[in-house]
Amino acid sequence: MHRLIDRLHPHLVSLLGLLLGLLIGAFAAPGAHAASQLRIGTLAPKNSLYHRQLMEVGEAWRSAQGDGAKYVIYPDGGQGGETDMARRMRIGQLQGALLSVVGLREIEPSISALQNMPLLFKSWDEVDYVREKLRPGMERKFLEKGFVVLAWGDAGWVRFFSKDAAVRPDDYRKMKFFAWAGESEQQDIMKSLGYTPVPLETSDILPSIQTGMITAVPATPYFALASQVYATAPHMLDINWAPIVGALVVTKKAWDDMSPAAQEALKTAGAKAGLQMRTKARAEVDEAVEAMKKRGLQIHTPTPEQMKEWNDLADKLYPRIRGKMVPADTFDEVMKLLKDYRAGKR
Repeated sequence: MHRLIDRLHPHLVSLLGLLLGLLIGAFAAPGAHAASQLRIGTLAPKNSLYHRQLMEVGEAWRSAQGDGAKYVIYPDGGQGGETDMARRMRIGQLQGALLSVVGLREIEPSISALQNMPLLFKSWDEVDYVREKLRPGMERKFLEKGFVVLAWGDAGWVRFFSKDAAVRPDDYRKMKFFAWAGESEQQDIMKSLGYTPVPLETSDILPSIQTGMITAVPATPYFALASQVYATAPHMLDINWAPIVGALVVTKKAWDDMSPAAQEALKTAGAKAGLQMRTKARAEVDEAVEAMKKRGLQIHTPTPEQMKEWNDLADKLYPRIRGKMVPADTFDEVMKLLKDYRAGKR
């Protein structure tokens, strides 16, 4: 009997070890995902379209993730400017952010091709076409840098709001322009063309235009209305200077901590939110302009001759942008995509 027990002993130990491992795994697996949290930063105002979409994404994720999942949004730049939020994600203070190209290019520079090429895109159809062509490669690059892209959105066309009326490029050379604090390359280019950039964070725009520190603001109509910038800068140049493009990203670490069900729910909710942001934001641009017109906004539309001056300025900007603000290979790819799209459309 003792010899039989001795022969069975190693097998009993292995079996018990296997059962113990299965039991530990069964109890540990839910807990590993239950402790996860998502803290999301954004410059978007509280209760805005973008904030509401982020809330819906959060509800979908929290429901799928289960007990213990926490979801917090910090709107209104509560976690600093966009470059600050990119840094906070890297060190784990935020798990995600809804950013424009200004913040996204801190992660992956090629994204700047969608926003930093003025007067290049003539319609939203062109923006959508180029973004979708670039999207798989862009998302792969973000993943390599440790970030998962959940949604692509935009916030309208940039227009110029100024204290004094202006319609020609030369009219703006005497003004002091708001410039993103994190975009030193853009500031250098502006200076080389005779313009005066004043680097600030978004939260500083309103007090700075009120005190005269700046006298012109490139901004979307929605932002100008929501921030009340138009009340101090009541002149708007009616040109589509560039689209404001953005994306919702989360860190790969946060993504990997989620349950498979939560990942799927987040991906689905993100895609839906991106579509809502793009569709509704574009409509809100026109609504914002009409609302500001009723409150005194003066709109200035360039003549064909004046528009040629703006296009000539853009042509001067492109060689300075290529390889400096936008990686040369991505710049060339966008140019080719637009050429192909326009040829096919005709």
